[in-house]
Amino acid sequence: MNQAILDTDTISFYFRNNVAVVRHLDLHLLQFGFVNLSVVTYYEIMNGLFYKDAHRQLEKFERFVELNEVIPLTEKIAKRAALIFSDLRKRGISIGHNDVMIAAVAIESKMTLITNNESHFQHVSGLAWENWLK
Repeated sequence: MNQAILDTDTISFYFRNNVAVVRHLDLHLLQFGFVNLSVVTYYEIMNGLFYKDAHRQLEKFERFVELNEVIPLTEKIAKRAALIFSDLRKRGISIGHNDVMIAAVAIESKMTLITNNESHFQHVSGLAWENWLK
């Protein structure tokens, strides 16, 4: 198993105590001791929690982040994202800039993206992904 990088939806399922996601995450933690998320995912979750004034969930998420690893953006990741976005546009596929950036972080970090958003990420060439809800 590769190290996992969690997509925004997977983290949301985890915090809603989805049995399948919690089980997979527990197994991953036993092997690696932590999980990864991109700074883009961090932004998306923080944005949603601030918007909802969800102070309790915000504190819970911040504790989760402290125990895990947030992968920052780099020039190499930005270049990979631009290549992904360009490739998708040429094929007439649009998945949004945030998802492109998350995919680029996963590819450049050589990690498996954990997502339920198969309809977007299945189109990204070279991306290893899994759906822990299945």
